Amino acid sequence: MMYPAIAIDGPAASGKSTVARLIAQKLQYTFINTGAMYRAVTWYLLQRGINPQDTAAVVAALPGIPLSFGKDGSVSTVVCEGRTLTDELKGQDVNALVSTVAAIPEVRALLVRKQREYNESEPVVMEGRDIGTVVFPNTPFKYFVTASEEVRAARRAAEGITDSIAERDKKDTQRAASPLAQAPDARLVDTSDMSIDEVVACIADDIRAKLSQ
Repeated sequence: MMYPAIAIDGPAASGKSTVARLIAQKLQYTFINTGAMYRAVTWYLLQRGINPQDTAAVVAALPGIPLSFGKDGSVSTVVCEGRTLTDELKGQDVNALVSTVAAIPEVRALLVRKQREYNESEPVVMEGRDIGTVVFPNTPFKYFVTASEEVRAARRAAEGITDSIAERDKKDTQRAASPLAQAPDARLVDTSDMSIDEVVACIADDIRAKLSQ
């Protein structure tokens, strides 16, 4: 049996995580935050004194990283040595280096395998930057959620995060491994002038229409 996989991609602070979580609740699917997975790897490397910019050291460390990926209710979780990681993943040090770690092909290959495993047993709503292009390229449920750079910067600042949206966009779109890109068959949803409820309704209605076909 093939379970639905809802792919929601977009740049930083586009609102895709909030939208994906609410859509998962509405459809009673499992919400998968792939960004948390990359942040967890980054956090672990920093905890162990491994320089995330040293690609060879990162690749060498991957087989021994004691991370597991599970669920708490209908939301994906990241666990390290029995400890569920939450606030640890939001630190400025992690935020500054996660794009660097996410650009390493071996890291992406490892986490893409983990992401696909969720969908082997249940329907999922997964958000990230390469879900529709790499993780689930054949799903008919693809959405690219974005907003203007100014709106996204304001959202980021409201969260207390002061990194450069332009710099994040540059890193994510120009990396060699699975760059941020809108899949050709993805529906573009610009959230600049939309409320969260409007975005959720727009995408959920489209999913239901496709499921009924």
